[in-house]
Amino acid sequence: MYQKPNWFNAYVLNPMISILARLGLSIHGAQVLTVTGRTSGKARSAPVNPLAHEGAMCLVAPRGDTHWARNLRAAGEADLRLGRKVRRIRATEVEDVEKPPLLHAYLERWGRETSGMFKADASTSLEELAGIAADHPVFLFEDA
Repeated sequence: MYQKPNWFNAYVLNPMISILARLGLSIHGAQVLTVTGRTSGKARSAPVNPLAHEGAMCLVAPRGDTHWARNLRAAGEADLRLGRKVRRIRATEVEDVEKPPLLHAYLERWGRETSGMFKADASTSLEELAGIAADHPVFLFEDA
């Protein structure tokens, strides 16, 4: 399932977050993910919220099966940018049964900004998060 952003998010907020991250000014840790398009072969960029959890780094797609998630699934590698610092990453998608603790940690960190996309928040139980896990791709990543 994919939740299309409203006009304000698509044309004002997300571009603004991307511009700030490219300038090295991150809003609460946001960075720009650039991944090769699965059909076009062109570089595609989107703002993302990387999460550190129990020594692992992950990316969660709060809007569901977004273009960046489908592109990352296909490519397996991407760049994460904050200012001049660009990290090449290798990503592996997480199985649904392993997602609830990661979704919970993500909602604890980013829930204020994204809980409406999840129909859940940081107080949602792991069992309830298991019920929505299939709707939100999660990728563990490491430096490539």
